[in-house]
Amino acid sequence: MILTTSIFKSCTKAFTFILLFFSAFTFSQNIQNNPQANHGNKFEQLGTILPSPNEYRTASGAPGNKYWQQRADYDIDVTLDEKNLTIIGSELVTYYNNSPDVLNYLWLQLDENQHDPNSFIQTIDETKLNEPFTDQNLKNLKAKENLAGLGDKIDAITDETGKVLKFTINETMLRIDLPKPLVSKGKVKFKIKWHYKMINRIEYGGRGGYEYFPEDGNHLFTLSQWYPRMCVYSDFQGWQNKQFTGRGEFALAFGNFKVKMTVPSDHLVCSTGECQNYQQVLSPAQFARWQKAQTATEPVEIGLLADAVAAEKTKATGTKTWVFKADSVRDFAWGSSRKYCWDAMPTFVEGKKIMCMSFYGKEAYGLYRKYSTKVIAHTIKTYSKYTIPYPYPVAQSIEAANGMEYPMICFNFGRTEKDGTYTEGSKNGMILVIIHEVGHNFFPMIINSDERQWTWMDEGLNTFMQFITEQEWDYNYPSQRGPAHKMVDYFRLPKNQLEPIMVNSENINNFGANAYGKPATALTVLRETVMGRELFDFAFKQYCTRWAFKHPEPADFFRSMEDASAVDLDWFWRGWFYDTDPVDISIDTVKAFTLVKGEKVKIQMDTVYSYLKQPKGFEFITQIRNKQSGLKPMVDIDTTLRDFYYHYKPNPAYVKEVKNRYDGMEQISDSAFAKQNGNYLYEIKFSNKGGCVMPVIIQFNYSDGSSEIERLHVYIWRKNEKEITRTFLKNKKVVSILLDPYKETADINEKNNAWNLKAEPGKFELFKAKTGATRGQSAGGNPMQKAAGGK
Repeated sequence: MILTTSIFKSCTKAFTFILLFFSAFTFSQNIQNNPQANHGNKFEQLGTILPSPNEYRTASGAPGNKYWQQRADYDIDVTLDEKNLTIIGSELVTYYNNSPDVLNYLWLQLDENQHDPNSFIQTIDETKLNEPFTDQNLKNLKAKENLAGLGDKIDAITDETGKVLKFTINETMLRIDLPKPLVSKGKVKFKIKWHYKMINRIEYGGRGGYEYFPEDGNHLFTLSQWYPRMCVYSDFQGWQNKQFTGRGEFALAFGNFKVKMTVPSDHLVCSTGECQNYQQVLSPAQFARWQKAQTATEPVEIGLLADAVAAEKTKATGTKTWVFKADSVRDFAWGSSRKYCWDAMPTFVEGKKIMCMSFYGKEAYGLYRKYSTKVIAHTIKTYSKYTIPYPYPVAQSIEAANGMEYPMICFNFGRTEKDGTYTEGSKNGMILVIIHEVGHNFFPMIINSDERQWTWMDEGLNTFMQFITEQEWDYNYPSQRGPAHKMVDYFRLPKNQLEPIMVNSENINNFGANAYGKPATALTVLRETVMGRELFDFAFKQYCTRWAFKHPEPADFFRSMEDASAVDLDWFWRGWFYDTDPVDISIDTVKAFTLVKGEKVKIQMDTVYSYLKQPKGFEFITQIRNKQSGLKPMVDIDTTLRDFYYHYKPNPAYVKEVKNRYDGMEQISDSAFAKQNGNYLYEIKFSNKGGCVMPVIIQFNYSDGSSEIERLHVYIWRKNEKEITRTFLKNKKVVSILLDPYKETADINEKNNAWNLKAEPGKFELFKAKTGATRGQSAGGNPMQKAAGGK
């Protein structure tokens, strides 16, 4: 009788000699598993790559007992001059020095100076670098001629008594020289008066400004980065005063805001915080609907479509002043327009009411009225489940043909055709951007990382949570970032086009893939494949709880995840965050043996490589486990969310994962081994062709049509990072083998993942077979229009 190799956790000493004999006789290539002192460093600890722990940030990843951060409070009066497209503001800033340091000057951000045509920032627009001269380039140059006069114009800076303070402007940064040092635990107050001309953000780009609608002669204003804002002064870098070039976003201190906005009297205003004077600025009918919305179970329309359409035509000449307050926020943004419709309803997190609200023009009414506010509520509840309970009283989604986030408010896209119909892509894109931007309330508005230094700490973590939220919205939601197989095309790029996640925000090439997609994929792999949901979810929640309303750095995240899970992840941070090696694990050879009592019968099977197409009805690992857990998606909880496309799109087939039948087995007795007579041994040699070490996930398909999956821990690569050989004992004949069957590791080469599997038609053959049907679907408008007879 012949015993299998180390697939069993331990075996009786009686079989040790037989095992060694069998291994020497038939598995001579195992000698290649000897590391020979050249096994590399993929499993070495990060060590000095991470900053040293200290009394501000501990080795566990938690804030230290002497952690501190600054605070800045703002009292702002602002006027929106619609006729001249200008913002005019004054602010009183109270700055608290909670650091142990004495400060002789303060740094503030003047983000509107990004648009100043004389700024160096206008000369480094990376989208225009190395481009040949074209008509579009000429158009861009002419457009910049129209930027004259843009940028923040500082009218005065004084102390609270009115005494002039000396200041210096360097591009997008403003330094105030203090008349006397600001001591530790002290505070200082100062006033700034400023104005600037708003930019047409649709024509020239940018996060804030206005959109003009020539068909009705109205504007939609989005005010972001609109006031001089304090820079962060921190324990790990002092002043964060790196210039704003438009790419790396923001680092901001928490504080309390009171803001008065004076706008045309027929405008509706949406804003960070809670309105203090709705009864004064709303009509009696609007205020009554607002009160009704407080206890509604469906969104209540407060600003009616008919009222918005009427206001577009009349255009009031008077003004109203709206007052908003927000506490413990790092920023403040707002929107204003007579075009707005407005609906609202509450949702509840741990018994606390949060008003979910949407503002949108008639161009988006057909999508936003049905979905936006319910998507907000779903997002707030889902993120709260996996991070921290949402702490603010309001969450808002504003349709503005873009995507940008601020505390309690975000600007999104999603407009219908003129007849009110829409494509499935438009609907899914709208749901995606609302989830993503509302989710930014958690990253970085609450877990307040430095966006200008590390984009992935907010965009990557948020995209990961967006993916979870999409999948809990609808099992069939077509998530584009999060599933590992969606990132394979990026990982297949040449090495010189890839870079680590741990790259400064301003230096990232392939920004979307590297700062959003790859970190989201990495965390999905951690959750589903490396750590498991229970350990990951606990550790991730610990990180969020520790760093809520604080300033985390990458090491705080890495250390918290390990500290709260007892999983050594340094190999993972190395491979996924500090390196660019892709995952490419190959089946090199398969040898099969039949166990026959008293003799050895060796059956050699040829190794067959094949390209395995994603099967029809393929489900990735997150979808499978969500179904196995019994999770009920929102479209099943609230069937009003089902639209034409819910029924138009077929549901995929369900695939079940078989549990490893060797789980929990520690030893095998003589009598038990005797029962293995006639069973099968399979020796498989794997090689790590990509370089990134990962667990090995193997699907065995049997002659009776059944299958099972075995998972080998990543530590199998510790002594040899290039190749390993493992032997498996089976009581059924294996007819084919497939690596990574649920495509959960982002393996870039499926051609070497299969043994004895029939090749599927190539991409070109499939394209030829489906070309006619594809073209037919694109004719005659979107499917909703076709279903209505083209009306």
